[in-house]
Amino acid sequence: MNAVEIQDIHKSFPGHWGKGGVYAVKGVSLSIPQGGVYGLIGPNGSGKSTIMKALVGLLSPDSGTCRVFGRPATSAANRREIGFLPENPYFYKFLTGEETVRFYGRLCGLRGAELRNRTQEMLELTGLTEAAHRRLGGYSKGMLQRVGLAQALVQRPRLLVLDEPTAGVDPIGSRAIRDIILNLKEQGMTVFLCSHLLEQVQEICDCVGILYRGVMIAEGTMEELTRDHSRTELTLHNPSPELLEQLQALAGDSFVSLAPARNSLESVFLRGIQARLREQQQK
Repeated sequence: MNAVEIQDIHKSFPGHWGKGGVYAVKGVSLSIPQGGVYGLIGPNGSGKSTIMKALVGLLSPDSGTCRVFGRPATSAANRREIGFLPENPYFYKFLTGEETVRFYGRLCGLRGAELRNRTQEMLELTGLTEAAHRRLGGYSKGMLQRVGLAQALVQRPRLLVLDEPTAGVDPIGSRAIRDIILNLKEQGMTVFLCSHLLEQVQEICDCVGILYRGVMIAEGTMEELTRDHSRTELTLHNPSPELLEQLQALAGDSFVSLAPARNSLESVFLRGIQARLREQQQK
């Protein structure tokens, strides 16, 4: 049984006075196996958030079905099974990080020692232990997103739904959130996320769907979607000029170009920050 089954869902939203309506999702189907990580990508307004809200039961599709672990998405039994972090979560800024996680834990039915222990586990998992007693009004955007992850995980859900989990977060905070998701993936949790950071999706997801104007235009594993059958790459470590000349001669008409490998801007940025931190620690 798959963790998620979405079959041919359609959803439209009426406009004012019957005009200007939006046909948000048009016949989308997808499935996520248990323990899989599925990434949904697409431009703004393509219907990603609508699909996620339908999956967690916040809205009903006009037609089609959404099922979570074999049950309808609107089933009350799914409330403990799903953890959800919306794109723009709202938190009470006068509460501390610890109070916020405990508050959501109580909403999920946790009490006593179980609630205290689970709160501390989530603060440690999301790297917020030192900031646990600070009010959320003083948290950065990245810290607020990590509090959002903590509240989404506090009841031990089997499915985690993340709508733009790194929206507006700096590269360091984005990497921290990515590492948390990878950790959850290693533990076998099922994750359904959408993100504008395509490199992050490529690192995390087993399967990706590309949504455009409410229609699924491509879907597959990362290998299936990114492989280019017309080209083959050869990676060499510190090759000599003589070796490169020999390879170019052997390739003949198949040779296209020769250029050094490049790192992503994110990795260059993070390496620079880490090197600077190491220098400061050695002083």
